[in-house]
Amino acid sequence: MELRQYFTVLWRWLWLIVLGTFLAGGTAYLVSRNMTPIYSASTTLLINEARNPAITDYTSLLTSERLAKTYAKLLTKRPVLEEVAKKLGVETEETEETEGGALPADINVSPVRDTQLIQVSVEGDDPQLVMDIANTLPEVFIEQNAEMQLSRFASSKENLSKQLALIESDMEATQQALNDLQDSDSAADQAELARLQTLLAQYQSNYARLLSSYEDIRLAEVQSLDNIVTVEPARLPRFPIRPRKLQNTLLAAVVGCMLAVGVAFLIEYLDDTIKSSEDVGQALGLSTLGAITRFSTEDEDRLITAAHPRSPISEAYRALRTNIQYSSVDNPLRTLLITSTDPTEGKTTTVANLGTVMAQAGLSVIVVDSDLRRPILHQYFEVSRNVGLTNALLDKSPSTDGYLQETEVENLRVLACGPLPPNPSELLNSQRMRELIEQLKEEADVLLFDSPPILAVTDASILANQVDGVLLVVDAGATRREVAQRGKEQLDKVGANLLGVALNKLSHRGRGGYYYYHYYYSSEDGEERRDKQGRKRSRRGTGVVGTLRRWVGNLSPRSRSE
Repeated sequence: MELRQYFTVLWRWLWLIVLGTFLAGGTAYLVSRNMTPIYSASTTLLINEARNPAITDYTSLLTSERLAKTYAKLLTKRPVLEEVAKKLGVETEETEETEGGALPADINVSPVRDTQLIQVSVEGDDPQLVMDIANTLPEVFIEQNAEMQLSRFASSKENLSKQLALIESDMEATQQALNDLQDSDSAADQAELARLQTLLAQYQSNYARLLSSYEDIRLAEVQSLDNIVTVEPARLPRFPIRPRKLQNTLLAAVVGCMLAVGVAFLIEYLDDTIKSSEDVGQALGLSTLGAITRFSTEDEDRLITAAHPRSPISEAYRALRTNIQYSSVDNPLRTLLITSTDPTEGKTTTVANLGTVMAQAGLSVIVVDSDLRRPILHQYFEVSRNVGLTNALLDKSPSTDGYLQETEVENLRVLACGPLPPNPSELLNSQRMRELIEQLKEEADVLLFDSPPILAVTDASILANQVDGVLLVVDAGATRREVAQRGKEQLDKVGANLLGVALNKLSHRGRGGYYYYHYYYSSEDGEERRDKQGRKRSRRGTGVVGTLRRWVGNLSPRSRSE
């Protein structure tokens, strides 16, 4: 597929792409708008780890990483959360013991890689509560962590304190006894005085030793205590972190657009209908002699080449007429059969309008309604169906007088179908039919035959080898390739001279749409049309109403009419 074809597909399905984009974006916006806004606040903690000179740098690194992960887990445990809830006066939730399960907020604690920092993030629908939790949680943890670490030395310090107090009591008692015996001169008192002095010296030595041990414990306590401080407290969040309406809307619109584009290309891939001249060449190996844009098939617009000769549709039929003439320069066409594979592809409309533009070019034209099963050609020219082809075939007289009917189009006559026979194929394959064709060729420059679909009955196949050429009408976007190929094969089997294809009912949004509207407005903008009765009516397609009608017509199912 060429780049131009990709753009053609995108232009053809532009309405679906736009619709998918707006639906996805609008849905995302409505959902985001109705969601509860969530706010976030974060606090950053710095951990000053206690250093031990005996530990190597690598071991210290591992210890720091494990300590940060440990603190990150402890910050979200129930004892800390319950104390935070108690301080803030909020109700705790009865949930399983998971992270943040005790508070009406989501708490996430994560160490910052390759640093001594821990980030505490809190999310919830109340911005004030989110900030309070983010600031209170570290405070409670710092207090509980300090108590937990100090409890390791509390027992030793308590024992040493008791011993020091006891020794101090003994030292005071001994000192008091020494003071009482200080002025005595008796030998016994002097001996007791010496003993008390020795005992006091022992108490003082023990006291000094215990005091040294107590100070060592205090020093060890200080050295092993991790210092946790808040380096960046949480601030009151002003804007919610989600839902992000604009971001969600844009992302959903992009996804919707991509899905719509994918659906469009999938439909194109699965669609095996003929939609363009390139498809005609690839599927049938034939040239496209004419491309007719879709137009209204109301009674007053069926014969558009007569009602609106300046319209671009009429120009398309003139181009078809010219291409048919140039397709057989060496052997000029006198008789042309126009058929299709399906009854709704517009073959009768093509016959009527092609005959009209040929007559407008000065040629004497006779259009023959050889569809003896479902004839409608007489409705285009408003002539009687009761007298026509079947009467001429059953009449033994070689003359066609009384069967040809004049029309409002100059140089154009119609041979209607006449009464419907029980055996159309036999009549069309009769010798009298061949003689009638020769008689009609003497009375006109061009004979155009309207026939039933080629695949429905054998009527078209019978007439195909009796005329100079055959034109196959294909409904753009509706005729399947396989069906068109079967129709071509059927015509090839009977030796028909298949001139080419008339691509009918092209969409205004397809290729050539710009030319169509440009020509339409430039040629008829501001003018007024007249219908067949001469009544004045405003040209369709102008103003807002006309524009809306065209858009609705493009989105609605295509009309199925001849």
